[in-house]
Amino acid sequence: MTAWRHAVSSVAFSVALGTSAAFAQEVPAEYKTVLTELGRTGDFKDAVLKVNIPRSDLKVTIGGRPAPTPFGFGGWLAFTKGDAGHDVMMGDLVLTEDEVNPVMSALLDNGLDVTALHNHFFHEQPRMFYMHVHGSGTTADLTRRVKPAVALIDAAMKRAGPPPAPAAAPPASTLNGAALARIIGTAGDQNGPVYKITIGRPDIALKEHGAVINARMGLNTWAAFAGTDADAMVAGDVAMLETEVTPVLKALRANGLEIVAIHHHMTDTKPVVIFLHYYGTGPAAKLAQGVRAALDQLGKH
Repeated sequence: MTAWRHAVSSVAFSVALGTSAAFAQEVPAEYKTVLTELGRTGDFKDAVLKVNIPRSDLKVTIGGRPAPTPFGFGGWLAFTKGDAGHDVMMGDLVLTEDEVNPVMSALLDNGLDVTALHNHFFHEQPRMFYMHVHGSGTTADLTRRVKPAVALIDAAMKRAGPPPAPAAAPPASTLNGAALARIIGTAGDQNGPVYKITIGRPDIALKEHGAVINARMGLNTWAAFAGTDADAMVAGDVAMLETEVTPVLKALRANGLEIVAIHHHMTDTKPVVIFLHYYGTGPAAKLAQGVRAALDQLGKH
């Protein structure tokens, strides 16, 4: 067992399949203010406030195939304490191409950093982009500085109008999430029609301004499955050290999964962490085996 697999196993298998290793806690008062000021929902786990910014206004297809919002269109901001009681904020905003530069300007003009801009998919309609944001300071100051960018997203969602009411209740997921979790080796969460597995990198000790950068701050690998056991699609992200990039790429390609992006999320960090996005379609178990083959390369190189 690799050092990475051992570190993850000590967390992942401490709970039963289908439950989360991080338990929700009462949101601290100052973080409740963040949610109120941004007009968003969120939760507090592992010393991190996660603010949800899903693009539920968008109806995205990938190669003509409908992709539900939890499959990969849930933007977020995360806050955690660093030195001197100040916060470090990181996030990933989900944007259409027309929204990219206005949102970027709103972030930069308010003293925040944009650390990455990239795609997650090929052949998607509309075209989607993902913008990573970073800042440090007091909770109130960070909220004030990021609010104009969130307001632009809110305005775009308002222009789109409310989503049409479904003619009938959406069908329950027919994916066998427990079977996928057994193959990959980590339990996931069911969110509507999507089963998503998120795995941290506890073997990578990454801090910024005294703040621990953990899975909820964005240092994670994930795999999202949608569809049926016989005909599924998977999308995901792998967090890698530089020496792991080529072995992971080889493992994914050997298992028929497409690579759609290789990039960083964070700048000026030691060690350097590289992320890649992948996508594939086929039987769910076969897709999960491809993801597992990539995960098995972590911690070996």
